[in-house]
Amino acid sequence: MNFKIILLMIIAGLAVLFIIQNVSAVTVGIFFWKISLSLALLIFFVLTIGFAIGWFLHSFLSYQKVKKEVAEIQRDPGIGKKK
Repeated sequence: MNFKIILLMIIAGLAVLFIIQNVSAVTVGIFFWKISLSLALLIFFVLTIGFAIGWFLHSFLSYQKVKKEVAEIQRDPGIGKKK
């Protein structure tokens, strides 16, 4: 079998085990909302939101860096030319 498939099966098995062990319901309150859901689902949502925020923040900062570099090159066109 392929190494990636075996690794994926192990990770999926651990995820299923984690979900089975954390099915108890927890109540989460934020401001005036209250929601009750399983602990595993709550952890999944928090990790997904954190991943998305990190992804977008990284993209935004990379875009700002490229934008700054382009502005510098446009101010002084001699920077990018070879001698």
